[in-house]
Amino acid sequence: MGAEKPLVLDVDGTFLRTDLMLESLWAGLGRAPRETLAAVRATLGRPAAFRREVTRLVPPRVDLLPIRVEIAERALAASEAGREVVLVSGADDGLIDRLAGYYGFTAGLGADGRRDVAGEGRAAVLKSAFGLRGYDYAGDSAGDRAAWLAADRAVVVGGRPGLLAELQAAGRRVEVVPGGWRWRDLVQALRPHQWVKNVLLFLPVLAAHDFTLPTLLLVLLGMVAFSAAASCIYVVNDLLDLEADRLHPTKRNRPFAAGAVPIGVGMVASLLLGLLALGIGAALGWAFLGVLVLYMGLSLAYSLRLKRLRWVDIATLAALYTIRVLAGAAATGMGASILMLVFVFPVFLSLGCVKRMTELALVVFFAYSFSEQARALYPTRWLLWLALVPLAIWLIRMVILGHRGKQDYDPIVFALRDRVGLGLIFFALSFMFYGAGLWQRWFGF
Repeated sequence: MGAEKPLVLDVDGTFLRTDLMLESLWAGLGRAPRETLAAVRATLGRPAAFRREVTRLVPPRVDLLPIRVEIAERALAASEAGREVVLVSGADDGLIDRLAGYYGFTAGLGADGRRDVAGEGRAAVLKSAFGLRGYDYAGDSAGDRAAWLAADRAVVVGGRPGLLAELQAAGRRVEVVPGGWRWRDLVQALRPHQWVKNVLLFLPVLAAHDFTLPTLLLVLLGMVAFSAAASCIYVVNDLLDLEADRLHPTKRNRPFAAGAVPIGVGMVASLLLGLLALGIGAALGWAFLGVLVLYMGLSLAYSLRLKRLRWVDIATLAALYTIRVLAGAAATGMGASILMLVFVFPVFLSLGCVKRMTELALVVFFAYSFSEQARALYPTRWLLWLALVPLAIWLIRMVILGHRGKQDYDPIVFALRDRVGLGLIFFALSFMFYGAGLWQRWFGF
């Protein structure tokens, strides 16, 4: 690059591996939702005013924003060599000035309510400040086309074949810097390992002993819907928690916090997953759709507010697990008895808060053995009481492991991966199946 010419860096997606406007939008939705939505309404149809207002409302911490290492190293080396380095963005100029000052760059150019620093407006501002071909420019999107064409040298992040050919035909010197994102990082953000929790939809089927193929297919469809809904909310949760995740020793490596996947990609993925979930929910009937909407609404409320309320957060998680049981019943048209729901809720609550609610769960299970449903389904009911033994051991063991800090942060995922615990659950289910006569029906003994 010509050492005498300023190096101008697009901030969003080039110097940073994120977008300041979207960072601020999600920070605002998390911390000041009313004010943020009011700002969105007030600036409809005015993109420049929207970008400026949103980034002014809840500005992100510049020291936590993920940088693109290749571009940052180049810019810092140029700055140390005495070369003028300028950051430019459509975000609020005060925020861009803070970002430039933090890294020791010459200046920052942002929206100030008068100038437009996006698209053609950006090129006009740069030509006015440095002259035609009086600067080198690094950018990453089609919106940087005019600024590249007005520059002496173009640094293109990610490589865009059509733009590269156009810039070279215009006589610009072009350099390509690796960029983009990977699908596996997006898949990681969807947290597919959490989908295992949706096996709870099978509980009504298990309780009713209906293992016919049509029933199982309905439950599987319900699991797909809940998996898509869960991933939709996980993405929203990560976008709301960007700053908090970056302050966490391990969560800072999450795809959106680290800038491995653009926020815009996450928003599109979340929308598509939500539509998929609702579409399957509608196909499974109004009852299932209602339960699914309740789950998504409560999950969103948990992400926005409830997870910050002590004890309320644990009760909410237990409710979300219990809703999965209701969803299984709704998907198949089976009834979920009140005693079943009263049984599973304290189980999930005890796993979540790691408190001694084991006795309550076992007493309710014992009460269930005297219900009309249990009498109809379990001819040999004393085996249900025998099943209480491994069930009690499993619950006590989970409480002890939680108390010792040996559980993962999600107790349901831990329980479904714990071999000893799964063995205990198998023994409990074996007694229940035998009491229901299923072993005799299936295997002749």
